[in-house]
Amino acid sequence: MSTRPPAAEPVTAQGHYAGSVSRLLAFAIDLIASSAVFAAALAVISYAVQIVTGKQVSWNRQDIVVMVVFVAWEFFYFGYSWAASGRTFGMAVLGVRVVRADGAAAEPWRGAVRALVFPLSFLLFGAGFLGILVQRERRALHDLIAGTAVVYAWDARAARLRFLAREAELAARPGPTSPLTGDAPAAAER
Repeated sequence: MSTRPPAAEPVTAQGHYAGSVSRLLAFAIDLIASSAVFAAALAVISYAVQIVTGKQVSWNRQDIVVMVVFVAWEFFYFGYSWAASGRTFGMAVLGVRVVRADGAAAEPWRGAVRALVFPLSFLLFGAGFLGILVQRERRALHDLIAGTAVVYAWDARAARLRFLAREAELAARPGPTSPLTGDAPAAAER
């Protein structure tokens, strides 16, 4: 009688609640990316105004109009990303996504509500983020209000299998042929 060892559990984090570090890093990536896009847009607008009017326009952080437009841009960036796909650029990089509290895909309105109430977590001196550290579901105040949760969306085992399949496919391809010797494998046998 042969006994096989029990099959190992698949390595996956898919569906598990995202931790505080993953969420913080995703937010940092998003701030950098959205700020870079905003700065590039301001540069393009400045250049266009200079071309059309011949006058140079400079933007600074103390300008209230720039700050209001930046805040509106951030609401749009986060709200649209969460409503359209359940993830921002930073979340996609780190493999996390926003879902409903029951784990189903979040409706677009939940993404918009989440973006609108997101500042509440900051305005309460960061107390709105304590839920990420102390709750089993790791939900912040804005998650509780919008009825959402942030989960890992990647499957490490599936990614590893795709990588191995790609490697096997590359190894199975015939090598390059030389015009002088003809078929490379046949030339090696001669």
